[in-house]
Amino acid sequence: MQLTDFDYHKSSSWNEEQPNIHQDWTFIFVIYGRCVYWINEKKQVLDKGHWLLIPGDTPYYGRSVPTKIHEKFVLHLDAQAASHIFPLLQQTSHTCRQTGKFDIIADRLRLIHRGWQDKQPYYMALCEAHLQELFVYLQREFDQAATTSATSLLVEQMKGYIQNHYREHVTKDELGLCISRSPNYAASLFRQVTGQTISEFVHVTRIKTAVYMLRHSALTVTEIAEFIGYNDPSYFYRVFRRMTGLVPTELVSDRETIRK
Repeated sequence: MQLTDFDYHKSSSWNEEQPNIHQDWTFIFVIYGRCVYWINEKKQVLDKGHWLLIPGDTPYYGRSVPTKIHEKFVLHLDAQAASHIFPLLQQTSHTCRQTGKFDIIADRLRLIHRGWQDKQPYYMALCEAHLQELFVYLQREFDQAATTSATSLLVEQMKGYIQNHYREHVTKDELGLCISRSPNYAASLFRQVTGQTISEFVHVTRIKTAVYMLRHSALTVTEIAEFIGYNDPSYFYRVFRRMTGLVPTELVSDRETIRK
């Protein structure tokens, strides 16, 4: 699986037409808002959490919803070497799905985008490793395709609970009570649908908040760590580095530079 191009779009006036001119497959993942594609003259509306996979040599046209901002990642890949591994890459028509693994998919795409931009030594090998991992998650979810609207609602309830209590120690017992199910069922369902454990999702939620606060607040790193639930600043540093590839002070430095 070879990555040939990668873009990030944030726009309210985007439009693109891709005629039948190359063999590369196109993968789109919307992280905010809504946009519209026409593939072989068939309309496909993409909202946050939707992904769209378009085979090579397939003409398509896309545009923003007027006056509405949307954000998405768009990558192009030569899928020939991996088509025997992933049935998704053997299909002759486009595929569109709403993922239950939004955070994992978005995280892998951000890592690819960062590597693609920075172009550090061996960046292509790292980007393509992340890309293959991304398709593992997509293919698993596609194969299961058994998550009902009822179970999706339960998971959304648990996510909502975590969003409101992420600064605390969230347990499977609490989530079980939240959805009126057993703790083990809650933990198993959460992992099945999101691809993350409860603890992993809590860390993701905390670090997202930390990134925003490091960039936009006047608090110190230690104060932010304590605010989001990490009493040990050194542990916060390790988690932050593992999840973002950065250290918190880098974002604080950027904030200070901007203020000057």
